[in-house]
Amino acid sequence: MVQQPEVVQVGGIGVMAFTNMPELVNYIIHDDGTVFAGSAIAMNPEKVIAAGKNPQLMQLLNQADIRYADGMGVVKVMRRKLKRKVQRIPGCELWQALMAKAAATKTPVFLVGAKPDVLQETVAKLQAMGVQVVDAQDGYFNDEDALIQRIAQSGAKMVTVAMGSPRQELFIGKCQQQLPDAYYMGVGGTYDVFTGHVKRAPAFWCRLHLEWAYRLLSQPSRIGRQMNLVTFVWRYLTHKV
Repeated sequence: MVQQPEVVQVGGIGVMAFTNMPELVNYIIHDDGTVFAGSAIAMNPEKVIAAGKNPQLMQLLNQADIRYADGMGVVKVMRRKLKRKVQRIPGCELWQALMAKAAATKTPVFLVGAKPDVLQETVAKLQAMGVQVVDAQDGYFNDEDALIQRIAQSGAKMVTVAMGSPRQELFIGKCQQQLPDAYYMGVGGTYDVFTGHVKRAPAFWCRLHLEWAYRLLSQPSRIGRQMNLVTFVWRYLTHKV
């Protein structure tokens, strides 16, 4: 039986304290190929602060079945409260680890989101890894209900959605009503990173937990979102989160 992780309150959101990525991967896909039925959301300081300003977003995030720490600020709060090790789990790395295990366990996968060419490359690359991609749909669709019905009839046990927050989480919530026994994961720009269309921060920046700074330098338009990070740091230092 898979052990239930501790839950730590971070700014009003219950975040699960997974010791490392393999623990979370095994929590989601079991060795016999069965999957955790529910949804997962990556939690970072930006989302925590944004949720504090938006009650609907707060409710949406807390409704997710798995909320894992994808931001170092969230990890630091959890370590301070638990007084033990909690590892940061980057969403893009988690997705790739899950795809590798899906290939090993022959778990059927449905992909949603991204531009048509990015999605096509993602599917081809996953199939080359041995992943059983049963169907895929880019992010440019008009009939949401028809797509959800298609997903429900596909036989997929894992559905990953790359449409950005909160659109992907809202879409996942509707999908779950039609196909409640599958695992769902919002993955943002992961397909772009996976196919090389978007460059991830170099390993040196990652080791120093400065991916946010690299993204800001690469995309100065993110400055508004990064102000939430400043707010989070202040609340962390003053023990208000």
